[in-house]
Amino acid sequence: MSTRSFRNTFQSHAMNQTPLLNLITDFVDDFRQPAILWQALVIIACLALSWIFVRQLRAVLARRADAVVPPVSVEVRTRTESFIRILTPVLTALLLGVSQHFLARFQSVNLLGIAIPLCTSMALVRFGFYVLRRIFARHGEISPVMLLLEKVFTIIVWLGMALYITGLWPELHAFLESIVVPLGRNKVSVAAILQAAISVAVLMVLAMWAGTALDDRLMKMQGLHSSLRVVMSRMGRAVLILVSVLVSLSLVGIDLTVLSVFGGAFGVALGFGLQKIAANFVSGFIILLDRSLTIGDVITVGQFSGKVTQINTRYTVLLGGDGIESIVPNEMLISGGVQNMSLSNRMIWLSATVSVGYDTDIDVIFPLLEEATANVPRVSKSKPPSATLVRFGADGLDLQIGFWISDPENGTGVVKSNVNRAIWRTLQEHSVFVPFPQRELRIIGAASSALPGATATETTGPASQP
Repeated sequence: MSTRSFRNTFQSHAMNQTPLLNLITDFVDDFRQPAILWQALVIIACLALSWIFVRQLRAVLARRADAVVPPVSVEVRTRTESFIRILTPVLTALLLGVSQHFLARFQSVNLLGIAIPLCTSMALVRFGFYVLRRIFARHGEISPVMLLLEKVFTIIVWLGMALYITGLWPELHAFLESIVVPLGRNKVSVAAILQAAISVAVLMVLAMWAGTALDDRLMKMQGLHSSLRVVMSRMGRAVLILVSVLVSLSLVGIDLTVLSVFGGAFGVALGFGLQKIAANFVSGFIILLDRSLTIGDVITVGQFSGKVTQINTRYTVLLGGDGIESIVPNEMLISGGVQNMSLSNRMIWLSATVSVGYDTDIDVIFPLLEEATANVPRVSKSKPPSATLVRFGADGLDLQIGFWISDPENGTGVVKSNVNRAIWRTLQEHSVFVPFPQRELRIIGAASSALPGATATETTGPASQP
């Protein structure tokens, strides 16, 4: 079939022509004219210019990142690269739009009219990936659920773009408007429900993205106290989410006064069933505001002990020396006693004990033990160690060597072990006897041990000097 007969076939069905057939007819017209070549050249030129610009921008940012001291982290580099990938389709769409505006004065631009939405949809998909990973993949870990969410988002964007290009979107919208769902005394169309859901979802994602960006920016402000930064971050994110919900409800035409009923119901539920949650929530803000705890403090509360790694609105995370994380409700930190090893003074006192024989000259051994302890890494030099005689034990003299450390967040087990090893080496080098219990079992009347009158005694005493 020739091009003219093909066109006549479509024109014969002009009364029943659909937007898709209009699109095909326009393409047939363009292919019969040299205009298609000019449009193809414009598309290629716009793609090339965008690619060259983005490549130069990537090289400039890479040089600046290498020149920064300390070097930029891998997470920041990955985030920057993901954002740069959005610029290529965005710049292409802008250049195509400008070209379409001037080229439309001289010829038809049907091909450009399709290329622009395609580039826009590509930019929207990449921007959606960037935002979603910025929110839900903070440390570069992409879960299967995240991948599934990205695939669903991609399908929705491309499906909507296909409906827009083919001109079927108005018909689909009219069809959804015709389907009415009864909600109590009112009737709402499916189109209004979908519009409300999409508005809420989009604004919520944007609010969470803005909250994440605000969190990162506040955490880099070293001039503010860490607790104040956390408070501002939490409150900023909560305000952004609340504003996004209210704006999205207003956009879809929902009267905000109806939320007063929900507020009353929420207050009743809060009074009866959510007391603990509300108490933990308020306690979290109190902890952050009064600065009784900060991230990095080493605390002990009840049976939990460790370094504070997170202070959330409901709970606080403690990282123990054994690597186990404990989730402590904030109410426990407010209503109970808390031992904070680094609240106003990070210096804490530790001790090691050892027993020596009664024939040991403690006036000689004390300086040796203090010097050996002072040479151990992490032991404070500003507050030197001190050795004391604690008691006269059953087996020997009980000595205690006390010392200070200024970094309790690094744990105490290793430094105690190093101090004990230094003490032991010193005692061995100076041939100091360390007594230990020795048990001696005596059987009276060994020859008649099987007789009923046989008895046994056990004595305990210090071991003799070898």
